[in-house]
Amino acid sequence: MKLTSFAYSSCGGRDKNEDAIRSLQRDGHSVFVLADGLGGHQYGEVASRIAADTVLEAFPQPTQEALHAAAERANYAILEAQKQSGQQNMKTTLVCLSIEAAKAAWLHIGDSRLYHFSGGAVQTVTHDHSVSFKKYLGREISYLDLNHDSDRSSLLRVLGSKSFQPEVHEVKLLPGDALLLCSDGFWEYVYDQEMVIDWIKSETPHQWVTYMLLRLMERIPPHNDNCSVIAVSVGEEP
Repeated sequence: MKLTSFAYSSCGGRDKNEDAIRSLQRDGHSVFVLADGLGGHQYGEVASRIAADTVLEAFPQPTQEALHAAAERANYAILEAQKQSGQQNMKTTLVCLSIEAAKAAWLHIGDSRLYHFSGGAVQTVTHDHSVSFKKYLGREISYLDLNHDSDRSSLLRVLGSKSFQPEVHEVKLLPGDALLLCSDGFWEYVYDQEMVIDWIKSETPHQWVTYMLLRLMERIPPHNDNCSVIAVSVGEEP
């Protein structure tokens, strides 16, 4: 499999960017990481950086066990950093993707998402660990309501907590597939079907992200959240 990717991150309308994005490709193995430090806590940017750097340093294989171990190491590193003055409450979301040949695995905790596109449609979207997603599962709100529900930022699982409960998934990739990692500051303003439309008409991940950002820019309010995205396209080896 040949992978092409494009990453974008912006502080948006905030004073600082608490998102962290990382990627590394080596010997046919690729790892992509996105973490969103919680804006309601001090040092969110420190927590997201620790999470992203720790996972990338582990360079986990595309297995549930390897990703879980890397994320667990990141969680421990944040818990240790919380012992520093002022950093007691810092936390972060995490979504990471590991690909080798046709095998992919991803892990997430919090409300940063991974989308898997295949066959011209969304095949999988990670489930947010939020009060809003619980309301959606309980049929109190619709799926579209997730983007703007008042409880969307109330997270039930994060890194930097002694209760460590990520979700992990493995899948076989096909040529033509695509994957998207993004923070809530991105998916809040770009709907799933719009992602599909822009993916189908794009020739590169860069073009795909550009189309989606044009939609986002028309919708974001002043003082909007940080916005980060990593797009990955899967092709045949030349």
